[in-house]
Amino acid sequence: MPVAAARFPPVSAYDTSGRARRTVAADLDGTLLASSSAFPYYFLVAFEAGSYFRALALLLTAPLLLLLYTAFSESAAIALLVFITFAGLRVRDVEAVARGVLPRHYAAAVRADTWAVLRGCAERRVVITASPAVMVGEFVREFLGAEVAGTELETCDGGRRFTGRIKAVLVGERKKEVVERLFADGDMPDVGLGDRESDHDFMAICKEAYMVPPDKRAPRAAADSLLSRAVFHDGRLVRRPDPAHALFVLAYLPVGVLLALLRIFFYKLLPVRLVRHAFHLTGIRLSIRGTPPPAPRPGAPGSFFICNHRTLLDPVIISVALGRPVTCVTYSVNRLSTAISPIRSVELARDRKADAARMAALLEEGDVVVCPEGTTCREPFLLRFSALFAELTDRIVPVALEALQSTYYGSTARGWKWLDPYFFYMNTRPGYKVTFLPALRPEETCGRSAVDVANHVQRVIAKELGFQCTALTRKDKYMKLASNGGTVNKAKDDSASRKFV
Repeated sequence: MPVAAARFPPVSAYDTSGRARRTVAADLDGTLLASSSAFPYYFLVAFEAGSYFRALALLLTAPLLLLLYTAFSESAAIALLVFITFAGLRVRDVEAVARGVLPRHYAAAVRADTWAVLRGCAERRVVITASPAVMVGEFVREFLGAEVAGTELETCDGGRRFTGRIKAVLVGERKKEVVERLFADGDMPDVGLGDRESDHDFMAICKEAYMVPPDKRAPRAAADSLLSRAVFHDGRLVRRPDPAHALFVLAYLPVGVLLALLRIFFYKLLPVRLVRHAFHLTGIRLSIRGTPPPAPRPGAPGSFFICNHRTLLDPVIISVALGRPVTCVTYSVNRLSTAISPIRSVELARDRKADAARMAALLEEGDVVVCPEGTTCREPFLLRFSALFAELTDRIVPVALEALQSTYYGSTARGWKWLDPYFFYMNTRPGYKVTFLPALRPEETCGRSAVDVANHVQRVIAKELGFQCTALTRKDKYMKLASNGGTVNKAKDDSASRKFV
């Protein structure tokens, strides 16, 4: 029987030992997510798919939006919020942000209590939200295993751009209509979850319904408990941009640009052995552990430093930690990044024999640094290491790197890669932790295949960092960011998170 709106018990009263529940309908913001404000996610769309000025316009209108929402009309506030965020944006850009940027921020905000209720209804889960379906759909499907019914947006230019107008905002009675349409067979959801009065309409037609009390500090669901895990994600902002942090991000950006240029200019003028001290003077934290090998003697080959890949600055940081020049080998050299780099970069030809010969020649000249993952990974995972380097030398020195970034990420997949070092230096107090691990012993290289050596080096670095090795590659990263939001679905790819090359 329908539950009277005035008698909805709190979600804490949900009894998991009671009768089996098969279906559920739930709101998103404030119900499944700890915060009832969707502003940070709109801001991410405006900043990542739009521009600095669009994000600024959205932030400046935030007080008006709050006034509209609380004093006049929830629908009117959402309509204005959508117009400022989406008007004129390309659909494909918004979809890319919804795949590669938003899921990580959404996943970090899932409440443990409401997720336990949702997950227990395994037959059918439906999320009804006033947020645009294009924003939340990827996250809801991949991480929560649910259908999504969200606000639909109008498009123009043959469906390639958003007009900023809304077909219908899903609030109040409209949420009830959607639930009735989705459950047209007459068997209404076993459980309804909501957090505000505008959810009462659809909750009242559910067999059971529970209110979720506001609590921004509610325990979050563990990342491993969700149906997918964000291994790959994109976007420049490290933290969820709540209004206060969004204001800081936009206000600090021009200052950050000047600071980055100052740091780069300063380091470019100094010899490598002095840059470590310049880091300290300009606010960059550099922690060095372990004992690096000494510089090669004249006529002797150099060491081959093998590191995990956090940002494009990894080889530069190793050079600074060593206090001497090194050569970096890579499959692509950005001319502008090379111009600001204090070390030499050599581009490989993507031909195994030619590249092996090239790296062997470089080792005869001095130390060489390589990142066998081939691309950056922000999460505590290591991508599959290339075995090419393991064929070259017995002077392999593993190096474990951790990049510390508080505001902006110094890595991107869909943005301009040449800006990556600048964004890293734009952080107020960026940092690196560099750990030089013992060089591989002869018994760890001699008589072993290149694949075995690569796997061993990968395991050594992963153990030091507390990371997990995967069978995912650089190609997997870009394919996943283009297709399923940079997630690894545990039901499909559980083995990929545990096996080596």
